[in-house]
Amino acid sequence: MSGILDGKRILITGVLMESSIAFHAAKLAQEQGAEILLTAFPRPTLTERVAKKLPKPVKVIELDVTNAEHLERLEKVVREELGGLDGLVHSIGFAPQDAMGGNFLNTSFESVATAMHVSAFSLKSLTMACLPLMPAPDSASGTGGGSVVGLTFDAQFTWTGYDWMGPAKAALEATSRYMARDLGPRNVRVNLVSAGPIGSMAAKSIPSFNELSDTWNHLSPLEWSTADPEPAGRGIVALLSDWFPKTTGEIVHVDGGVHAVGG
Repeated sequence: MSGILDGKRILITGVLMESSIAFHAAKLAQEQGAEILLTAFPRPTLTERVAKKLPKPVKVIELDVTNAEHLERLEKVVREELGGLDGLVHSIGFAPQDAMGGNFLNTSFESVATAMHVSAFSLKSLTMACLPLMPAPDSASGTGGGSVVGLTFDAQFTWTGYDWMGPAKAALEATSRYMARDLGPRNVRVNLVSAGPIGSMAAKSIPSFNELSDTWNHLSPLEWSTADPEPAGRGIVALLSDWFPKTTGEIVHVDGGVHAVGG
């Protein structure tokens, strides 16, 4: 049986643990026929260990999205491994400790700038580093181009303890819309998946994660499990596929419906 990503070449960032959304996106992508390449920073060996649990062997390359040299060499490295790219998964976010946990009004600009650079600007810089790897669009056949999929956490609300990661995610969401506008002529789609809380390594950095989880327990129309990253992974794989050929600048919520009911 053919998969929805047969023949696709996908670069996936952010595989840190088996519980991460990026890991499940990688696993599903392989199961759906894609050839994938993983990036990791600052500990590629951690990702290499986790990658052994994927259905097929996969190469891991070191990539710091704030390092210009890393971004400049990325095209060559990916071309040597995959020959080109049809899709990119941006699963990267970070804020210093003083930018979270109730310190919003006292956080230094240096820490805010770090959060914005890693969590939002990197969507643009990483995509532009990968853009030469994506096939030129063919208007006659509608082929070529590619799909960029990022991960956000609903930035239309404030979340206790999330603090400056909230504005960083808002910047990520705005960045994805502008990129969708400017990359449309290249037939490159740019979309985000807004997932509910998942008990991954990233969640451990959120001081109020248990409170967030409790919000979902009370408000989610669909039963939500913080131990199940697969639904979000499925959303990513669907957006990487050709099943959404004219969808760009979109935020697909995979959050059990909490975004619809508020609270």
